[in-house]
Amino acid sequence: MPLEATMMIIDNSEYMRNGDYIPSRFEAQSDAVKTIFQTKIDSNPENTVGVMTMASKGPEVLVTHSKDIGQIIKALHVTSSKIGGSIDIPTAINIAQLALKHRENKNLRQRIIVFVGSPLQGQGADEREMVKLAKRLKKNNVAVDFIAFGDGIEEETNVLKAFVDNTTNSDNSHLVSVPPGTHLLSDVIISSSILSEDRGIPPEAMGDVGASGSGGANFEFGVDPSLDPELALALRMSMEEEQARQAAEEQTRQPATDATPQAESAGADKDEEAMLAQALAMSERNDVDMGEEQDEDMDEEEAIARAIQMSMKQEEKEQGGQ
Repeated sequence: MPLEATMMIIDNSEYMRNGDYIPSRFEAQSDAVKTIFQTKIDSNPENTVGVMTMASKGPEVLVTHSKDIGQIIKALHVTSSKIGGSIDIPTAINIAQLALKHRENKNLRQRIIVFVGSPLQGQGADEREMVKLAKRLKKNNVAVDFIAFGDGIEEETNVLKAFVDNTTNSDNSHLVSVPPGTHLLSDVIISSSILSEDRGIPPEAMGDVGASGSGGANFEFGVDPSLDPELALALRMSMEEEQARQAAEEQTRQPATDATPQAESAGADKDEEAMLAQALAMSERNDVDMGEEQDEDMDEEEAIARAIQMSMKQEEKEQGGQ
């Protein structure tokens, strides 16, 4: 499990009042923040998580390096009354990097997670400036994840994707796009590539995690792992199991083919032995039957001979009496 210090930058712009996510964009984002916090802390008790905003009057740090879910909930409650203005991503990321730099445990890897639910403005919409910032973060070993939802989805194909491509190191930065729907924002995030390592899922099992979450034609099995990684993983495992089963059948079929003539010859020998034994038993039975018939014939002949002999003796006695 990763050992990380994470700063979450949440969107508290005026666009968070929209109700296209259940129950609203801000409430859906708040649930996702609590889900990410709990997953990070459960993954490793040494992990720390902070929260800051990037709209209203300007970026503001609310919680730094905390392990207490109560502080996160309090910060979200305070932010719910400060919704307004527009987002300033570059300034917020710079402040988040500074907060991570002053973490107590220097062994913790640095990660920034940015929620983008509104259009990019100012330097945040300038791809060249964003790429320069991304390269500086990569040099300082800071991983960055973007969660695009609402109006932020329109930005993920250009500026945000270019940012992730230039800051990723060994596939440690991700971009996840979550369109509106019946699903919860937090459910999609917890099963995405952003939290895959925290949940013990190997990064290679997540497929093309650095890509956008829209569409599915370019993904294996036609399923985008960033939107439904559990289904993609299940399909991949099913395919591997089927390949292993076919390979095992092929291996067992080869020895079975070689052993077939021997098995047939052995079976033929057994059949011949059985036939011989049956014939021998039948011949013995016939011999017994023939012996019994001969004994019966001998008894009848003896009885007849005895009767003739007794009649001859009786005639001799009668003649002698006369």
